Amino acid sequence: MAELGRLANNIRCDIIRMLEAAGSGHPGGSLSCTDMLVALYAGGVMKHDPQNPSMDERDRFVLAKGHAAPALYATLAHMGYFPVEELKTLRKWGSKLQGHPDCNLVPGVEVSTGSLGQGLSISCGMAAGLKLAHNPATVFTILGDGECQEGQVWEAAMFAAHRGLDNLVAIVDRNHLQIDGDTADVCDPGDLAAKFSSFGWDAQEIDGHNIDGLVKALSAAKADRGGKPKVFIAQTVKGKGVSFMENQAGWHGKAPNAEQAACALTELSGVEGGEAHHA
Repeated sequence: MAELGRLANNIRCDIIRMLEAAGSGHPGGSLSCTDMLVALYAGGVMKHDPQNPSMDERDRFVLAKGHAAPALYATLAHMGYFPVEELKTLRKWGSKLQGHPDCNLVPGVEVSTGSLGQGLSISCGMAAGLKLAHNPATVFTILGDGECQEGQVWEAAMFAAHRGLDNLVAIVDRNHLQIDGDTADVCDPGDLAAKFSSFGWDAQEIDGHNIDGLVKALSAAKADRGGKPKVFIAQTVKGKGVSFMENQAGWHGKAPNAEQAACALTELSGVEGGEAHHA
């Protein structure tokens, strides 16, 4: 777990450097979902192979909140899908690392995302297709809590329960903030666990920054083929790890300047086992 914690911290350092170099992007929601990605990819939850990204029985991952692409890119790079050095090309002309994930360019990206509300529907289609093909793989997806204001999310939730997609595991990044402010003020999504439960899902609340807990819970959900899709409402902190970004809606889609990035990296490097030299 200590090693996974160091990896998560290094990925956060990468996110800051990537966004500062690009001059644009989304730090808040990238930092809040980092621990989930580390649990999935490095914690032994997902079956995947960087040397064979199209392996038929691989588990699938969909980043429904596609604007958090920096977190996914850094995770994939550290897993060996492409060189870590490429992270510095984020959002640059000719780079495969676009502002939102492009499955035609980036190894390990299953589907292009970014239009909020669509990711869970795509995940449902994948899960249904895998069942029809008798493929044992599991589909994992991370949604934003603001994204759950989209009606299409609930159409997908209804479909998943109706079809008994027990090979589908969703995680809602419940950081309580979106670009316009607090989710409770913009359009309150309410009790998301209760909502998903009412649609027929197995829903649980979880600490989205406890990597050990995430690994155990997600592994158990993957193994449970009890006829229901599963969802974890992961309580997180937007901008996690950088004090001046934490719980600040203004850092939803604003890149740090050089001075701010230096401060953030100094802070992250002070975390036990942290390193600030990767991307």
